[in-house]
Amino acid sequence: MDYIHYLRSMVGKEKVIMTVCGAFVLDEKDRLLLQLRSDTNTWGLPGGFMEMDEKVEEAARRETKEETGIELGNMSLFGIYSGPRLHKTFPNGDQVALVQILFTCRDFSGNLLYKDEETLDAQFFPLNDLPKNIFEKHQWFIDDLIHKQPPVIG
Repeated sequence: MDYIHYLRSMVGKEKVIMTVCGAFVLDEKDRLLLQLRSDTNTWGLPGGFMEMDEKVEEAARRETKEETGIELGNMSLFGIYSGPRLHKTFPNGDQVALVQILFTCRDFSGNLLYKDEETLDAQFFPLNDLPKNIFEKHQWFIDDLIHKQPPVIG
């Protein structure tokens, strides 16, 4: 049983704090890696929930690999986000207060995964020519990537 199912078996749908880890993966042309999410049909950053006993860097690496096929090398902390703006109720009624930890990575390897259970597509995009349908919360993070110097606390 993974951590989320374990936790939900005890607290039901009540609001819990969950840590989400992800990365801004930038190629040599400063293009940003985005995945077309199968759950919302919007473009977003690779990332996901941290598992028990996992380090935040490990979670960002694991989720990026699972969702895009890319293996991350050296990363640096970009920012930590929290607060009511990151509260969410999932379609099944589960409530969360998210703590989002984002890294920046320019050191990666592997081939892009173009389709799986969570990803309909994965592509690098110029920062000045991003798709219009970006996952709402991720647009906030991307705006910070473009306009703020890390570390960002939001």
